[in-house]
This record gives sequence, C-alpha cells and structure tokens, in this order.
Amino acid sequence: MPPTAEDAITLDYNCLPLSHSPTLPLSHPMPPMRSTALFLVLLLLISTALADGPGDNVADQVRPVPPVGIELSQPDRNELEDGLAKLNAKIDQLRKSKDTKTQSLIPDVEIFSRAIRDAISHRELFHKNDVAKAKEVLAEGHARAEALQNGDAPWTQQTGLVVRGFQSRIDDTVQPYGVVVPESYSFTGAAEYRTDVWLHGRGERSTESLFIHERMNRVGRISPADTLVVHPYGRYSNAFKFAGEIDVLEALEHAKSQYRVDEDRISIRGFSMGGAGCWQFAVHYPGRFFAATPGAGFSETPEFLKSFQGETLTPTWYEKKLWQLYDCTGYANNLFNVPTIAYSGELDIQKQAADMMEQAMGEQGLKLTHLIGPQTKHAIHPDSLTTIESKLANLADRGRDRVPTAIDFTTYTLRYNRSFWLTVDELAEHWNQATVTAKLSASENTVRVTVDGVRGIRFDLAAGDAPFHPRQPVQIEIVDFSTDNDSETGANRQILVAPRPESDRSWHCQIHRDGDQWKIGSRPTTSSIAKRHGVQGPIDDAFMDRFIIVAPSGKGLHPVTDAWAKSELDHLVREWRRQFRGDAIVKQDTEISDEDIATSHLIVFGDPSSNAFLKSIHHELPIQWSEDQSSVKVGQDKHVDAAHHAPVMIYPNPKNPDRYVVINSGFTYREYAYLNNARQVPKLPDWAIIDVRTPADALWPGKVVDAGFFDETWKLK
Repeated sequence: MPPTAEDAITLDYNCLPLSHSPTLPLSHPMPPMRSTALFLVLLLLISTALADGPGDNVADQVRPVPPVGIELSQPDRNELEDGLAKLNAKIDQLRKSKDTKTQSLIPDVEIFSRAIRDAISHRELFHKNDVAKAKEVLAEGHARAEALQNGDAPWTQQTGLVVRGFQSRIDDTVQPYGVVVPESYSFTGAAEYRTDVWLHGRGERSTESLFIHERMNRVGRISPADTLVVHPYGRYSNAFKFAGEIDVLEALEHAKSQYRVDEDRISIRGFSMGGAGCWQFAVHYPGRFFAATPGAGFSETPEFLKSFQGETLTPTWYEKKLWQLYDCTGYANNLFNVPTIAYSGELDIQKQAADMMEQAMGEQGLKLTHLIGPQTKHAIHPDSLTTIESKLANLADRGRDRVPTAIDFTTYTLRYNRSFWLTVDELAEHWNQATVTAKLSASENTVRVTVDGVRGIRFDLAAGDAPFHPRQPVQIEIVDFSTDNDSETGANRQILVAPRPESDRSWHCQIHRDGDQWKIGSRPTTSSIAKRHGVQGPIDDAFMDRFIIVAPSGKGLHPVTDAWAKSELDHLVREWRRQFRGDAIVKQDTEISDEDIATSHLIVFGDPSSNAFLKSIHHELPIQWSEDQSSVKVGQDKHVDAAHHAPVMIYPNPKNPDRYVVINSGFTYREYAYLNNARQVPKLPDWAIIDVRTPADALWPGKVVDAGFFDETWKLK
C-alpha cells in the first residue's frame, strides 16, 4: 500500500505520506523528538504529498522504490567504508572459530555489516541524520564482534530493545529482526512468555540500516506487560508477502530458539501495511495464533485499489484467479478459529479493509469485533489501544485452543493447507474455493466432515489430544458437495471406518477421494506427479523457499530471445536485492551439483542451446522447444516462433520432483507494483508465452500471448 503519514512517524520519519492525510495524526501519542526531526517530518509531508494516488497509476512513469539516497561526503564515506572493512575482518576471524555457540551468533553481528554495505553501495541513506544513524549501527556491530571474540554475547541476556539476526534459508542472507524483551523476563527457569508478533507499516526508506537503528532505539506502538514483542523486518516493503511472509516465520522460529516463547500464546498484530499482513497471517495460518489484531491496511486487491488508489483495473482472467493467493475475504471463514479484533480510525480511508472483512465474515455467519477510533485518521486512538490490550490480555490468559473440536477451513491453494489437526492434501482444482468443516465427537467416536472442492485430507491429533475411546475404531462421516449422488442435498454421503487411536492417545488418518467415493489411506502411488503443498505453483511460489539462479554459459540459438533471457536474469538479481533485500545465489549451468538439485528450486534462464541444464531436462517439460529449436511447442497443437517467443513456466524439476524448476522468470510482479503493496501479487500463472519483440516494462516481461495453469497433475489443460 502507499506510504502514510503515520508510517513517517513509526518508521523513523523515513517514508512518503499520503496525499489524503497531509498532517500528523494528533490522536496518536507522538514519540519524543527534536524540533529539527519534527521539521523534517513536516517537510517530508508537504514536499511529497503528491507522490501517491493517481500519480502512481502511470506505468511508464514509475518512481524508484526505494528512492535514491544522498551522495555521501568523502569524510563520511571514508569513515563508513573503513569501519565496514574492519568489521568484516572481525567477522572473518569469528568464522574461523570452532565454537558452535560463536558460529550460531555470527548472524547477530553480520546483520550490521550487511546493512552498512548496502547503504553505501546502493545509496540507501536518505538524510544527513541517516548517516549518523549508520555510524551508530556500525559501532554496535563492532561492539558485538569484539564481545563475541572474547567469548561473550551480552545482547543475548539483555532486556529492553534487542536486534537479532538469522540466516535465511531462501538465499543464505542474514536478515534482522527486533525483539522487545520485558524487564520481567527471566533468563533462567522454565517460565514461558506470551509473544506478540508486530508487523510494521510501509516505509520506502526503511532499509536495513534504518530498520536496525529504529529497533535499537524505539519500543514501538505496543509493549504489553510480561510480553515478548517480535518485530520482523519482513524483507522491506512487500506487505509481508512471498519472501516477506517467510521472513516473519523464520524470525519467529529464531526467536523461539533464543527465548522461552509460549507456543499457545503467540499473537499476530500490525497496523497499516502491517495490518494487511496481519489479516493475511490470520486467515492463512489459523492454527498458529491465540489472536489477531489487524489495524487499517488492506484485505483484498481489487476493491482497495479502486477505492484507495483510484486505479482503473483491467486484469486478465488469470490475474483475477491469482488474487485469491492473498485476498483475505475469500478466506474469511478461517477466522472461525482465530479470535480477531480489528481496528480502524473513523476517518481513515483504510477502514475499507475491515469493512470488507466484516462483510465477508458476515456471509459466513461470523460477526467481526471492529473497534473504531473516534474522529481519527490513519492512527491508533489511545482509548481503542487500551481496549485492544485488555481484550488481548484476556485472550492470552486462555491461550490458543490447541485442539478445537470444530474446524472451518477454506483455501484456494495447497500453499495454505492446514488448520490445527486438519491438513488438506489434494484439491479438485487450484484457485477455485475449497472448503472443509470437521467436528470431533468424543461420545460417538466420530469425526464429521463436509467438503467441497477437496480430494485428500489428513487428520493428525498428537499424543494426548485424541478424545476417542482407545478400544474402538473411529468413524468418519463425510458429506462431499463436490459430487451429486444424493438427489435431495446434492451431496455424496459416506461413513468410513478409520483406525483406532494409539495408546498414547494420538490419532492419525488419511483419506482420499477415488472417483465419487472416499477411501481410507493415502492415494496409491503412481508414476505421475501431482500438485501438493510446496509444489503447487504459481511461478512466484518458487521464491518462498531456497532457490538458485542457473545462468547460461553458452550462446542462445536466437539472438533476440537470448538477449531477453539474459536481461530478465539481470532484472531478477537486481530486483531481488531491491525489493526482497537478498543476494540471489547465481551459478553457471555447468556448476549445478546434485546437492543443489536436492535442496533448491532452480531458476533457469536461456534455451537448450545456451543453458546446459535446460538442455538436459527440456524434453521432460510440458512446454518444449522443437528438435531444431525453431519453435516453442505448447501441447500438440500450438507452435510459436522461437526466434521471437520465449516460454516461462514453473514445473516440478524432472531431476527432483520435490523442488521446482522455473524457466525464464523471476517473481512476476514488476516495478509498477512496488508503488502500492496491494499490487504486489502474482502477475503470471504456472506458464506463459512471451513475445519479446515487445520490450519488457514496469508491468510485464514482454507481450504475454498465452498463459495458463497446469492441472492438478501438472499437465496442460
């Protein structure tokens, strides 16, 4: 979403304001600041007030995100570069240590080095004050490195504001996050602590150095008593989608390894862009949180962009399908299992997000708790915050219901396929709504299930959780609205006899649909591949786990498409760093090892002439080059000229179907989408054919002449 005036306060005064909100919201308690800092905020608000809205709806006039920073003075550059070199030397020495604890804590130091490296290399310091902050960040990195060299790590036993780091699985880069450790926290003992995950607002200038500085100096909007607060970076300003989503999960897992987090008292919270992220996490991961408190933000794509951005939308049919990945309204049913407290300012245009969710929940028979800050624009009213904290405290006392007796679950993709003890293994068709309700009846030793659009389900009740009689088999009563064997209800009704619980009071059972009948057990193994969790597409899904870019070492057969493929590779590397704050791993096609194939999605650019790895697999892909590479074949009937057309696609790697191979594509939204977080959704489905005679621009990699989804067995429809 566009940056807001409120974000200018929250994120170190470093982002662009909304034209509709040109003044600081008086209802939000303002943090202490010098008059010069206040002047800078007001200057920002005035000078950039027209930087969003219709001005950001022109695809051929896209401003840079992040913006270009200031030129460093030579003394400042020398000081930062010299300090960085010395810090890197200390980190190199730490890497030589054989002490496992030292090795595990290096990311806590390296985050400072990487932040300053990028700030210098890519001009990502935006004011003179940012230079001073960078020096503070660098100094903290030195202090940590020196402490670790002496076998000490005082920040790991520190209360208050602490910045931590972890190495991300996606691209091996170190990523920062902040923690507020309450003064009451005890570093000894067994007590576990409530933990609130707070998702920040949009800040186009909130690059690593400035984020780290803020997390070193500001508690933030919330700091409940006796509560750990985790502040994920989210890989910058992507509304916690894609790699930003994984960053939140990785940061939380790292925090669990460092602090005593109570698994049953983790909440997800956020405001503005963070409110959007909060809606997404609540509906996608309903079994993880004891509560969710989304504030403002957006909850879906089309209506928000029309009402907030004033944008006239002309989506393709597959873009509309792909909105279902992050549009929360379609998943509103999942809030049946997540206590949710929404907040909006009465005068905030972003109240639209909660209004949309309120309507969607109402259609599911659910009533949203929606607190309204009176006469408030884009800010959290103090009285409303008091109410939110009181309600959350009561919910935290109860904790998460680990084993709810009833689950309502909706999904459109196997990327999001689990709620508590229920997992959806197969869908009838991706991007159509699929629903499951499941209820445990202890007195009848029965699970009652209704499904629509689902072909495979797994039940997993852990030790001590199964409420069933241990000497009796469990009955599964299933009603399937995907079939119409029952003329009265339009549903297929069955009773299945499932295994008994185990002696530890756990129970596990898998069922699948065969034709119109449901059967106990997993689907019999066949030679064909099928869409499943983590290998279900679309193209953008490959960038939510570890990936390696496979660069061509040879020359393509067709000069135009060869140049285009290499340009798209460069575009991915550049934009991955800018928008997902990572250093993409790039290897030549001749360097790909068995370990790479086993552990990583492979993002392959070129054609069978230029890329040796692509040559080794392209005959096993559903879209292929002809033998002489004069054409690209889409199924049996369609051929396009390979001299000017390039295929892009995602497909299970023929050398390892547990990982993807992606052909000629990075993440599919481009520079135009950076201007509003609601636009940051997939632009291409599982495959497409690109006419490269139309130059790539801020919207598309070229002219999309055909595109579509593979079916549930990865075949062309």
